[in-house]
Amino acid sequence: MLSQLRSAIVMMALFTVLTGVVYPLAITGVSQLAFAERANGSMIERNGVTVGSSLIGQNFTSERYFHGRPSATVGYDPSDATKTVDAPYNAANSAGSNLGPTSKKLVDRVNAAIEGEFAAGRIDVVAADAVTTSGSGLDPHISPQFALAQIPALAKARGLGEDRLRLLVEEHTEGRLMGVIGEPRVNVLLLNIALDALK
Repeated sequence: MLSQLRSAIVMMALFTVLTGVVYPLAITGVSQLAFAERANGSMIERNGVTVGSSLIGQNFTSERYFHGRPSATVGYDPSDATKTVDAPYNAANSAGSNLGPTSKKLVDRVNAAIEGEFAAGRIDVVAADAVTTSGSGLDPHISPQFALAQIPALAKARGLGEDRLRLLVEEHTEGRLMGVIGEPRVNVLLLNIALDALK
């Protein structure tokens, strides 16, 4: 009995060290050597300052920038910790809205978003991703259609030519993976950084 207990304790200690220390360190070392940028969060720097990650969207609200798709993430209400409030692109609380296509709340929210986009004069054609959230609530990409639809308002706000902005969107449009997987997309943060670099 004592020898079996000793064997069990030795095996538990051995596997704790192997799976809890050695394996994580080995995987971390390999990822740092082979994929350092991705392993460290795909951070983007501008003038020596980290401005975000290419993997997580940001809530651009200024008329001088391209806007991302709506985000359904929430955060705790500072005045009442038992409640939540909208907190777009809250990476600590990734979640979709979980509203189905027959949900009245979803239909009302999408209709309000459509009316808001038209009322603001930002777009004249509504792309689906302009008024719907992604599954994670953190998607950093928008469709080229949504980016192109924002150009007239952005050109007016920045005093730039629409053709120049159209070319910028085309330059930053990522194609399908291996030509077949996914949809063409534009990373909003990278696009806005390039927009700021325009003279």
